[in-house]
Amino acid sequence: MKKNIFFTSLMAVCVISIMAGCSDDKGKESKMQTNGVEHTPISHTLLDAKVSASDKQKFEVAFASQCEQRELKGSVNPDVDKPRIDKACECIATFMMKDLTAIEAEKFLTEHQGSQSLTIKYENAAYHCLQQKNPPSPAHLFSKP
Repeated sequence: MKKNIFFTSLMAVCVISIMAGCSDDKGKESKMQTNGVEHTPISHTLLDAKVSASDKQKFEVAFASQCEQRELKGSVNPDVDKPRIDKACECIATFMMKDLTAIEAEKFLTEHQGSQSLTIKYENAAYHCLQQKNPPSPAHLFSKP
């Protein structure tokens, strides 16, 4: 008798769990809206919005400045490294500015935070700008070209 009650209650719990997991959320949405919680859909207007030239220019200046400060902080000889770092950071900022979105610009300029997409663009720009140097010529053994 105890086995039947245990088995029946176990099956009932499983069925209730499955039913609760498969229910739709329409009831929850209407309940949330009636409790005063607003349900706002995601706005994609900033994804499609173009970044103004002034915002791009502000981003370029701010990002280059931040890059220079970060790189000079770790430099052993900042006076010697400054021209090279300035040139590299300006190249990176200019390269990133080309395909900057409005969301990235707003987040960086107002909140002073970078997004994951900015990190990816930074790595791509750093590779592009810093790998432009010609590779060293191979060693010539025994005077053979």
